[in-house]
Amino acid sequence: MTQNPITTTAVFGAGGVSGYFGAMLARAGYPVVFIARGAHLEAIRKNGLAIRSPKGDFHVTPEQVTDNPADIGPVDAVILGVKAWQVLGAAKAMHPLLGPTTKVLRLQNGVEAADHLQQILGLQHTLVSLCRTFSHHRRHHAPFPNNQR
Repeated sequence: MTQNPITTTAVFGAGGVSGYFGAMLARAGYPVVFIARGAHLEAIRKNGLAIRSPKGDFHVTPEQVTDNPADIGPVDAVILGVKAWQVLGAAKAMHPLLGPTTKVLRLQNGVEAADHLQQILGLQHTLVSLCRTFSHHRRHHAPFPNNQR
C-alpha cells in the first residue's frame, strides 16, 4: 500500500466548527494554516487554539495564522467556516489558495451557500458537505485560563 503525501489544509474563518476540525487535523500531525481576522486572528497568533471537548481537551499552536490568503499560496484543501452570508466574499478572497486540484469543503448552513461557492470557484474545486456537531466559539484569550478545564 502506498502512502498519500501530507495534505496541507487552510481553514478559512477559524470559528467554532471549522476551528475544531482544523485543530483536530493539526493535532493529528497534518499541516494546517488558519485564516482569521481581528481579535480572533490576534488571539490565535498569541495563544493558539484551545479545544474543549467531551472527547478530551487539547491545545494546538498553528504553524501559520494570517488574514491574507496570498500569504499562504496554494493548498490541497480548504475548510470554509464563515457564515453563510460571507461565502461570496470569502470565495472571491480565497483564489490565492487554489491550485489545480484544491478542494473546498464548506461548513455553512443555508441552501444558497453551495451555489454561491460553485459560481465563484467552479465545480472542480467544491465539495458537498454535511457535518453534525455542537460547537461554538467561546472567547479570545489564553488556552485554559487559570488552568481551568
